[in-house]
Amino acid sequence: MRALFKTSAALAAIAMAVPAISGGDDHANSEAPSAEEQAKQAAAMGEAMRAAELWIEGQRQFRKIPGLSVAVAQGDRTVWAKGFGHSDRAMSRAATPDTLYSICSISKLFTSVALMQQWEADKVRLDAPVTDYLPWAQLQPDDRESVPVTLRGLLTHSAGLPRESDHPYWTGPDFPFPTQAQIRERISGQSPLYPASTTFQYSNLGLTLVGETVEAVSGQPFGDYVTAEILEPLGLDDTRPGMPRDLYDGQLAVGWGALKPDGTRPAVKLFDPAGITPAAGFSSSVNDLARFASWMFRLAKSGEEEVLRASTLREMQRVHYITPDWETTWGLGFAVRNQDGMTTVGHGGSCPGYRSSLMTVPEQEVGIAVAMNAMDNPSDFAMGIGGLMKSRMDAKDFDAPEGEDMSLADYTGFYDSQPWSTGFYLVPWAGGLTWLSPNADEPGARMWRAKPLGGDRFQIITDKGQEREIVTFERNASGEVVALVRHGNRSPRVRGL
Repeated sequence: MRALFKTSAALAAIAMAVPAISGGDDHANSEAPSAEEQAKQAAAMGEAMRAAELWIEGQRQFRKIPGLSVAVAQGDRTVWAKGFGHSDRAMSRAATPDTLYSICSISKLFTSVALMQQWEADKVRLDAPVTDYLPWAQLQPDDRESVPVTLRGLLTHSAGLPRESDHPYWTGPDFPFPTQAQIRERISGQSPLYPASTTFQYSNLGLTLVGETVEAVSGQPFGDYVTAEILEPLGLDDTRPGMPRDLYDGQLAVGWGALKPDGTRPAVKLFDPAGITPAAGFSSSVNDLARFASWMFRLAKSGEEEVLRASTLREMQRVHYITPDWETTWGLGFAVRNQDGMTTVGHGGSCPGYRSSLMTVPEQEVGIAVAMNAMDNPSDFAMGIGGLMKSRMDAKDFDAPEGEDMSLADYTGFYDSQPWSTGFYLVPWAGGLTWLSPNADEPGARMWRAKPLGGDRFQIITDKGQEREIVTFERNASGEVVALVRHGNRSPRVRGL
């Protein structure tokens, strides 16, 4: 839950930083920006994303993450996407935005959309007992007072079901996921954890039953249905209900485990999600996840039916269950959060060897997708990207020094600061420079800037706008900047950007 909340905070920061998309209707009531303003916004986004690239790669190296991919969607397009590190076991194949990863529990979003298509077709009722559609899905009798286990309860993780089917499929090294037949065989021996609609209990078993319901009422195998009715219409060619073994160690990234004390990560075997596929078995790329986010924005904005009705998507993305302490809120399949008055929706995923996150701010039509082939926290990367975007969009441009034709690129690069720190980047930032630490936890927070004065001199400006000391840069005989001098101390420039 914490990871989802942190990612929501990152998306809220992005949404407050990035101008809303104007469509000339009630959805966006501000006037469209001028060409000049659009150019400034694009330049600002470019600087933020260049800083994000440097920081993400630094984080990847410090955390020893073999590979990860990131994509940012705004409105109906992907505005930035990039891969870092490697996806194969030999560490020779570069990760890209089209690299495939297990997206684990993000699978639940596609399963939930499939069920809501059946709801639109009047084939299911959300508040009917799930046993109306799956007579075999009957748990052990429970003497506690309870309302029926319903599809709404399954979608909101409030049905009181056990978290998992009664099989050890999260146990390595083989991760023995059960088949459909094995899940059905065991469920009658499982007992409810809680009376229905009283307690939030995240449940892979619950969303597996949602997928089983789709199969039962549609008359098609679950994977075939989702592919034909959701993935193909949306052009999500790299998203599958399963793990494509034939692409493993190629386009499909290999998985690695948690970081060990000696700084290594153990290799993790490829798993077959089998009967748990509706809850945790899809694979995808960040490019496809960004397209999925853009579909949600497009559907909400146009109001025209596309895979779902816009009203159905709105229904899925409002709160349907809230815990008694008011801290956990859930829609129909979607995690729904309120952060500083901004609604964020999405989902995270964690499977053997892979972690992922897809979070969006529907009101601002902004989304971010992160996927990696290691057990680390993707929301940390979303937080960092969001912080950098907000910081850059908030920054007011410095004026260039009068009478001097200067290039900020002369000063950018990586500077050595051993033994005090690992070193830092100087990157272009709103007409000046700013410091960027590759191992910063919050790279967009409290960013101090260097304002150009001319003659290789810059004035430090704090994050509060206060003017501080003057720093200078040294050049060699060839005119190349070789060091930063601050408070009389010298930081050598190791390399450019």
